[in-house]
Amino acid sequence: MDLFADDTRLTPMPIDDGELWFQQRLPLDLAPDEVMRRLLAETGWREEEIQVWGKLHKQPRLSAWHGEASYRYSGKTFHPQPFTALQLHIKQTVERVTGRRFNSVLLNYYRDERDSMGFHADDERELGPEPAIASVSFGAPRTFILKHRHLPKKVQLALGDGCLLLMAGALQKHWLHGINKERTPRGPRINLTFRLIL
Repeated sequence: MDLFADDTRLTPMPIDDGELWFQQRLPLDLAPDEVMRRLLAETGWREEEIQVWGKLHKQPRLSAWHGEASYRYSGKTFHPQPFTALQLHIKQTVERVTGRRFNSVLLNYYRDERDSMGFHADDERELGPEPAIASVSFGAPRTFILKHRHLPKKVQLALGDGCLLLMAGALQKHWLHGINKERTPRGPRINLTFRLIL
């Protein structure tokens, strides 16, 4: 199922077992290419290793963790760097649009089509039982895929330059999400996922 939404407002998407909202362009007072340039320059990107099935693997992307709280996933604890001024500006805009509060952000830098994100749910205990995850993308578009945990259902959504995606309700309990490697050449992309660590 491919989903589309109004460019100018946060729109609910038709999905079972959770909430999914989409906005084609987050209303920032900066152009997306300027945001992308600054995020690349102002972020201390790291190539992290994570534990999967008892083995350490390098993540197929660069990442950074900023905000007010530490976060543990895939067997590793991430201690935050302070929010940058730009990250705070994006966070405040996301909070205004979504009506949700966030205190941390995970930034992922996909350098090209070979970088990816494995299928997972953001269901760690410190996120609470029904977490709201706000995802903002800049740069080259990539296909975001949701797969239901128990039913033969799949949702695909093109996440383009400057768009906002909000996952909420019981979605993390019932769905996995990820971004596959692609054969078609893709330029760089940065994704910010804002969370509330309890």
